[in-house]
Amino acid sequence: MPRTVESRVRVRYQETDQMKVVYHANYLVWFEIGRTDYIRELGISYSHLEQMGILLPVLEVQCKYIQAAKYEDELKVETTVSELKGVRLTFKYQVKRVKDDQLLAEGWTQHVFATTDLKPVNLRSKMPELYRMIIDGIE
Repeated sequence: MPRTVESRVRVRYQETDQMKVVYHANYLVWFEIGRTDYIRELGISYSHLEQMGILLPVLEVQCKYIQAAKYEDELKVETTVSELKGVRLTFKYQVKRVKDDQLLAEGWTQHVFATTDLKPVNLRSKMPELYRMIIDGIE
């Protein structure tokens, strides 16, 4: 069973339009919250990775909107890692409303492990323990 990390957010007024429906780009922000929490659950923070000279720039992103989130909804972002292949890492996300577990959006982001010069980094060689923790959390 893959490792799933759950993050909670409450929709703020500033994240909505006049109809109190969440503006679509906010889901990408919530994806970032999910993957930051996922990395933290592995026992390392994004800032620690950056201090070690490793960045995770986004290569691709996809989000499918299913139902609107609205002002003051409490949401959960369920984050998993679906693939670690070479220098690429793919996170999958599901955004659900807490009160009824309704799926609102789902998607993925693909990243590359890179140096501060944006050159690819082989995580298996550079940080074998972190590599193993990520691999162990994939189906």
